Amino acid sequence: MSESRFVYVIYIRTTPARLWSALTDPDFVRHYWFGMHHETDWQPGSAWRLMHPDGRMLDAGRVLEADPPNRLVLSWRHHMRPELTDEGEANCVITLEPAGNAVKLSITHTINVANSKVIEAVSGGWPKILSNLKSSPY
Repeated sequence: MSESRFVYVIYIRTTPARLWSALTDPDFVRHYWFGMHHETDWQPGSAWRLMHPDGRMLDAGRVLEADPPNRLVLSWRHHMRPELTDEGEANCVITLEPAGNAVKLSITHTINVANSKVIEAVSGGWPKILSNLKSSPY
């Protein structure tokens, strides 16, 4: 079985600590993630869920690593579209690196499925979400 991968890099003029907060604070996440929010305590081993405003769960998994404000690793499984759910669990690695007066934010989303529909979906979603984040005041 071969792996499918999506990598996205964006630079945001802020500090790693402020960007980490923007990525993990459920109230702030609602501003740029189309009203959705995360439910978790961001501790390694903890469950996390991405929730719609009406209470439906979109994605869920576990916090595999959390090293504020540098790195966050999540297991990730979609729960609404059967063709995505059927592919199983993916991993999402988020890294924050200082870059002058900005932060290099890298997202690497992988799954052990060739030609993955999950990767196709996140390759459209992450750029929209991170563009919203970049233009949000934080």
